Amino acid sequence: MTATESSIAIARHAARAAADKIAEDIVALDVSDRLALTDIFLIASAPTERQVNAIVDGIEEELLKQDRRPVRREGRSEGRWVLLDYADVVIHVQHAEDRVFYALERLWKDCPVVDMELGNDPSVISKSAGETE
Repeated sequence: MTATESSIAIARHAARAAADKIAEDIVALDVSDRLALTDIFLIASAPTERQVNAIVDGIEEELLKQDRRPVRREGRSEGRWVLLDYADVVIHVQHAEDRVFYALERLWKDCPVVDMELGNDPSVISKSAGETE
């Protein structure tokens, strides 16, 4: 099974909103073969808690325009790792330090990367899931 077109569209809207708020290393992983609960993990990071929260705000505003509301939201008050659960898409916005520590891409390295069509901006183009620095 692969991620649905609907899930990919939601993830692309969220990725563009994150990029607009200067999110770093935006990557989307198709986890549909491994998890029955969701299709895509979208992961993005920022160097400060304030920026993490700004990215989350941007994503929620954009997806609200698409008539999408998160089923669950966690970590907002700390601004270190915010999880937005939109059922078919789970969005992780992490502080850059936490992203390195938890290394979600490494945990899910066998999952295919979904192209978020963010263009050629090097600040938002990320490595494939299996690559490390």
